[in-house]
Amino acid sequence: MRHGEWHGSSRVGWLRAAVLGANDGIVSTSSLVIGVAAAGSGRGAVLTAGLAGLVAGAMSMAAGEYISVSSQSDTERSDLARETKELAEDAEAEHRELAAIYVGRGLDAALADQVATQLMEKDALGAHARDELGISEIMRARPIQAALASASAFAAGAALPLVAAIITPERQMVPVVAGLSLVFLAVLGAVAARVGRARMLTGALRVTFWSALAMAITAAVGRLFGVMA
Repeated sequence: MRHGEWHGSSRVGWLRAAVLGANDGIVSTSSLVIGVAAAGSGRGAVLTAGLAGLVAGAMSMAAGEYISVSSQSDTERSDLARETKELAEDAEAEHRELAAIYVGRGLDAALADQVATQLMEKDALGAHARDELGISEIMRARPIQAALASASAFAAGAALPLVAAIITPERQMVPVVAGLSLVFLAVLGAVAARVGRARMLTGALRVTFWSALAMAITAAVGRLFGVMA
């Protein structure tokens, strides 16, 4: 029977990828827009650079996330294959190993033996995957899901500073894009913290500080090159 409690860990995989993607999309694209605008470029050049950054960033995030999570998935499959082989070759040893794990967690030897017996009768591999290897269905690596979530979140995040750049007068583009992007990032940090059952203020401040630093450095570099040009 399923209970009604909600746990943030059940969504940790896609949440991590989505938050990372959206955050990176806003920071990188707003920094790019601010840097190019600070160099004295016109709106066309700014929007072209921003759009190119959106597409390239989304593809990069998808590829990186897919490769990273695929490596985790490969490791999980290898561990499960080895465990399946060990169960087939020496089920008694695997039973003792599982019982020892339960003893280590606080059960007495007799109860641990009984629990191991019953769990292995129902799903031996599942029991060892969960309690010996630490692999559960909730935490399983899903490369395609992670890649799609990361790319989509990046594109959605990157679209926000681009829209701000489109609707803002050229002379006010840098402060408006920076200000709106920091607001977006603060909201994102707070929402991510809320979903993960952490402190919203801490999440918002952490994201805002580092993002503001990135934008300031990029603006300084853009202005420097604009003066040198």
